[in-house]
Amino acid sequence: MSASSSASRVMRDLYALCDCGGRLSGTPGEALAAAFIMEAGAAAAGVPPIVHTVDYAGWEPLAARLFMADGEAVPCHPLVRTVPTPAGGLDAEVIDLGRGTEEEFEAHRAEIPGRIVLVRHELMFAPGTIHRRVKYERARAAGAIGFLISGPSAGSLVAGSSGREAGEGIPAAGISPETAARLRRRSGGYPRVRLAIETREMPAQTRNIFFDMPGETEEWVVLSAHYDGHSLAESAMDNASGVAIALETARRLRAGGKPARRGLRLAFFSIEEWALTGSALYVAGLDEAERAAIALNVNIDSVGFDHTLTALVSGYAALEPFLLGIAERENIGLRTYRPFQRNSDHANFAAAGIPAFRLVGGFDDANAPARHVLTAFDTRDRLDPAHMEKAAGLVTSIVAAALDAPDEQARLWRSSRES
Repeated sequence: MSASSSASRVMRDLYALCDCGGRLSGTPGEALAAAFIMEAGAAAAGVPPIVHTVDYAGWEPLAARLFMADGEAVPCHPLVRTVPTPAGGLDAEVIDLGRGTEEEFEAHRAEIPGRIVLVRHELMFAPGTIHRRVKYERARAAGAIGFLISGPSAGSLVAGSSGREAGEGIPAAGISPETAARLRRRSGGYPRVRLAIETREMPAQTRNIFFDMPGETEEWVVLSAHYDGHSLAESAMDNASGVAIALETARRLRAGGKPARRGLRLAFFSIEEWALTGSALYVAGLDEAERAAIALNVNIDSVGFDHTLTALVSGYAALEPFLLGIAERENIGLRTYRPFQRNSDHANFAAAGIPAFRLVGGFDDANAPARHVLTAFDTRDRLDPAHMEKAAGLVTSIVAAALDAPDEQARLWRSSRES
């Protein structure tokens, strides 16, 4: 099959997922995406889906508004699983802590209690990034009564998870950089706002979807991608791109005909955007023997929009020469990053002692389209067919090599993790 026809197939799947909308867990869009994956995955892998029903703490945003001191209402976006404000809203001063570093929180510790903390969203795919959930917890621990995070893209709000699982929390919302600029401290004092958020919480269920393509042994390579997203846009980069490439990889490997030594398990997780919950529950449910049978997790999350690709190897140093060698043979530039980053489903595998990496585009590039992830600009037009084809080719080569890697190489991967 020609590269152009393969790229068209990958883009077709991408568009089908984007047609489902943002795919926030618990919405009709997420259900539509699951139905598409079950059908497309069965056709790609040649096996029926294995569906794991996942119980989780459901949450639904009902309304959100931020009122400036003059009474003007400006848009805001409730962070996933935020608590609601009191009836009538939360009236308080806003303290701007910039990036939200530990030093900034410490320097203003006496001024934080009783105020709403404002911080900035950062490029998530970069060394040293501070995740919003860390900033949220810092604000909470310091006595803040609310949390605002300013997005990176002019004209757009920003989405994301608060990281709250259950119980207590503080109201949290994303705002635009234009709104954040209006909330700077003035000589006369801190600006005052009224934050109003309404939500609903209830028991909920979603689906993790698997396709097992058996090998000659009882070992597996897990190729994963999450299919849920956020409601501001189409969640195209994050992560319709990864799902489309995982499906294409299965097609190509199945077309090869000959069974590999290890089986390939396609894993499509939901509630990833809710603190990686879907994959966390899956990994937690594996017994010791099942974990030992997984030689490698290849996690595809946010690719196809930039010419650069990076493998986040989660401390498993022996993965680096394996991955770089394949990329060199394919004449594809690949960077590896060793420190553990808990920013996608690979993290749950890695933390459980299973060699795992995330393939991501635009790493450590403030000008890459990745800066628009979680904003209104995460749309299908950000994806480039040539970049999608390149990522699909690299993933296919990596997975094919892992399926037939010698046992001693797989053992080296597992034993090489640096703490």
